[in-house]
This record gives sequence, structure tokens and C-alpha cells, in this order.
Amino acid sequence: MVECEVEGGLKLLVANAGDAYFAYQAMCPHQEVALCEGLYDGAVLTCHQHLWQWDIRTGAAIGLAEAPLESFPVQVEGDSIYVVAQSALGAAELFVGISGPTLKALTDLAKKEEFEAGRSLYDVGDPADDFFVLETGRVEFLIGRDERVSPAGFMLHKGEVFGWAALLENQPHRIARAACLEQSRLLRINGKQALRVLEADPASGYLVMRRLSALIARYLVSSGSK
Repeated sequence: MVECEVEGGLKLLVANAGDAYFAYQAMCPHQEVALCEGLYDGAVLTCHQHLWQWDIRTGAAIGLAEAPLESFPVQVEGDSIYVVAQSALGAAELFVGISGPTLKALTDLAKKEEFEAGRSLYDVGDPADDFFVLETGRVEFLIGRDERVSPAGFMLHKGEVFGWAALLENQPHRIARAACLEQSRLLRINGKQALRVLEADPASGYLVMRRLSALIARYLVSSGSK
């Protein structure tokens, strides 16, 4: 396996498994440790820092790992390997595995927006109309108001979904504050419109809601809630 940098400065990890090649994010999704410094036996990639592991053919989490790796399509032509970037929506854990038509319908709803570092995206009590998918940059969650604001326990990176109150019934207002730690590009999607798309595809809708419940549970654990 080897770490490489593609156009635009994006760093990727490219690994060989038998006669196939696979490309993933270069940094561990846990604490941004370089995965090229980890252990690789031809089938399983292990981060040396906290022993998170992934199936190299699918990027699926194994063992202690709590999140999959973001994957990138690979094309091999002769002696050259080409890596094709994909949209953040397609890489989002919440939507991996849903049907192609449903993913396209959600993509058509997405509005791309850019925000400067330090910009607040929403605050506690704001209307929860839209949810977001992070394309580039970093976003931090904060809980509280004014002088009593404290970190919610985690930061977000590319492909992660936040503002998911917009996908919940009877949750019309935000329960946290989200702010950009650096210049960030986001996809904004209206929650009600997205729910209508998912209702039209029950199998995909069930998959998304099951993952959303796991995401909420992970948030409650990380923030210390019971």
C-alpha cells in the first residue's frame, strides 16, 4: 500500500490485494492517524494507533472500528492507476448501499454552499429544516448558549451527515450549535423533501433510518448523555 496525493491536494491510500487495487481516505477516521503507517496483510488494514481495522476490499469496519473508510473508484489502464473522486453524499455512511435512483434523487435535492472558518451554521433553538453533508473542511458541534457553550465531543469530516434533526418527527428545533473550524464546503438538503424521497423507496428508507438511529446513539455516548 502507498499514500499518494491527487489533483486538488487530496491524499489517498492505494492498496493492492491480489490482482485488484483499492483506494481509500489516507487518514484514520478516528484521530487522523496516517493509515500508510499501519499494518496490512493483504486483506485487512489495521491502524497502528488504536487498532481500528477495515476490510481492504470493501472499506467496511471490522472489530474495534466504529466507522468505514471512505472509498474511491479505481480504474487500471496498463501500468497506470486512476482514482476517481466521488461526491460526499455518495460517501456518506448514512446513504451507503441505498438504491441508485434514490441516491440520485437525494443528490438532485442537494445545494452546495461554502462557509468561512468561524462561521456558525446554526444555533440551539433554530428551525431544523435542513440537514448537511460535509464535503470539505471541519465542523464542530457545541452544546449550550453564550458563555455556557461547551464542545459536544466530536468533530466532523468529509462525508459525515449532521443537522439530522431535520429527518426526525416532532423535532422542529436544533439541539446543538454547529460551527466551521476552517473554510468548509457543505451540501444542504431539505429534510421533508428527503423524507419523501426515502418514503418512495421503503428498502432504502429503512436502511437510512436504521443507520440514523445508530448515529444518534453514537452521539449520545460521545456527549455523555444517558
